[in-house]
Amino acid sequence: MAIIEVVKYDGPAGVFAWKYPNQELGTWTQLIVNESQEAILFKGGQALDSFTAGRHTLSTANIPLLSNVVNLPFGGKSPFTAEVWFVNKMNSMNVKWGTSAPLQLQDPKYKIMVGVRAFGQFGVRVDDPRKFLLKLVGTLPLFDQETMVNYFRGLLMSNINELISSYLVHKKISILEINAYVVEISKHIQGRLASSFLDNGIELNNFFIDSINIPDDDPATVRLKEALAKKAEMDIIGFTYQQERSFNTMEEAAGNPGNIGAGMMNTGLGLGMGFGLAGPAAEIVTRMTRGISFDDSAGSATASGTHSKSCSSCGTLNPADARFCTGCGLSLQPVPAEGTICRSCSKPVVPGAKFCPHCGESLIIKCTGCGHELMPGQKFCAECGTRAVNG
Repeated sequence: MAIIEVVKYDGPAGVFAWKYPNQELGTWTQLIVNESQEAILFKGGQALDSFTAGRHTLSTANIPLLSNVVNLPFGGKSPFTAEVWFVNKMNSMNVKWGTSAPLQLQDPKYKIMVGVRAFGQFGVRVDDPRKFLLKLVGTLPLFDQETMVNYFRGLLMSNINELISSYLVHKKISILEINAYVVEISKHIQGRLASSFLDNGIELNNFFIDSINIPDDDPATVRLKEALAKKAEMDIIGFTYQQERSFNTMEEAAGNPGNIGAGMMNTGLGLGMGFGLAGPAAEIVTRMTRGISFDDSAGSATASGTHSKSCSSCGTLNPADARFCTGCGLSLQPVPAEGTICRSCSKPVVPGAKFCPHCGESLIIKCTGCGHELMPGQKFCAECGTRAVNG
């Protein structure tokens, strides 16, 4: 094979490292290195002399390391074999990445597992060509962007789940709020992965997360969105979820008279008071309990529509027609006020009654002077001063 006179980079664009296909060189061979490139001579898998941008003659004067390995005569022309690698040191800004499968993340606020997909891009630059060739390239004839992405996808995917999760937990950010923090998360990931890239001779820069997508048909996400919408609705109305559940339970109980027990009802009311019922909530409880009476002998409540009456001594609820308290035996009959006697049958009547419950006689006393209604026991009319007939 003929000895190559001129060696230069003829590979395609977007390549990080490219090996010249011919190894037959000589001390008179011209090596042309373009801007933003670096050429490195390899012999026996060992990186030896390197060359920056410019035109170089591979003489024994500028390949001292290779000369010692090959034992080239100093100052003379001699053929030798060696590999020439060209390394592109320009910034590559459009290395794209993405998760092949959804990442299972736990929402730090709502403690549910949600599958998310992440997409983005990052920029790289070969910082140490020797380390880059020794660690990554090996025996490959070409190391392009696709090879770079395939190699680092494993490194990226093995860390991206932990990096995103740790950031969300530390900042207490919900999955539904994550897109508002993509810039901060991008910087967080770049800072954590930079050292791993440098170990391979590559500088990581401009790491971006373009989007973090939550599948619309994910069951956990659907339930979370529905719950948040319900919470927003209740916040606007002014109720909490516990209060709404209590209202529903007591309304169902009030609509089923055959299964209402005094203990059950008291428990429901106790829960309502514990939840701080007030205003509209108190009105609902009042509406639900109106018209319910209790039969202590049977131990159950009946919605008969008859008002119950409470003992003034022990507070026990008694049927409306009870004459004595079933709890303490106190008489439940109203004590008539002094002088409240029916004029017709002379039987006592309840204070404030307008008609006698015994004979039906009207108990309303009117002034003979002006016709104004008088209170029982009133001796003079407050309007005209006329003396009451029965005063």
